Amino acid sequence: MSTHVLAPAANFPLASLGRRLAAMVYDALLCLALLMVTTLVYKLLWMAWLGEGQLRAMSDAGALDGDPLLSTLLLGVLFAFFAKFWTHAGQTLGMQVWGIRVQNADGTAISLWQALLRFMVAIASWLCLGMGYWWMLLDKRRCTWHDLYSESVVVRVAKSGR
Repeated sequence: MSTHVLAPAANFPLASLGRRLAAMVYDALLCLALLMVTTLVYKLLWMAWLGEGQLRAMSDAGALDGDPLLSTLLLGVLFAFFAKFWTHAGQTLGMQVWGIRVQNADGTAISLWQALLRFMVAIASWLCLGMGYWWMLLDKRRCTWHDLYSESVVVRVAKSGR
């Protein structure tokens, strides 16, 4: 898959940790809504398949607690959300609001493989109490763990006038 140059193209400064965190809060709200809708559709499909009574009985018995299929689906939906935005425009909706973008050092969009690396390492960063993000304050190049592993950068771009 060939990568494309993102617009606007320029030598942008690196994004600050504050902007990154603000964009994450914005995106977290969007992702929460997306996960709620996905869960609703999943449960409605199960109800159509099994019937309301059977599904209610399974739920009351705790058979649906920790459903590995639902967990896998939700993780896949989250990855699809981020991968779509990162590989096409370089920005999620939260990143657009806060004027930041993920890209390769040469200004091209990241690949699907890089998006997967970013996604997985960002999760690991949070599981380590955010250490992967705070690492940016210690790193000479101001990179987080997922920047380093995916060989990408997050830059501050001017908001496009619409």
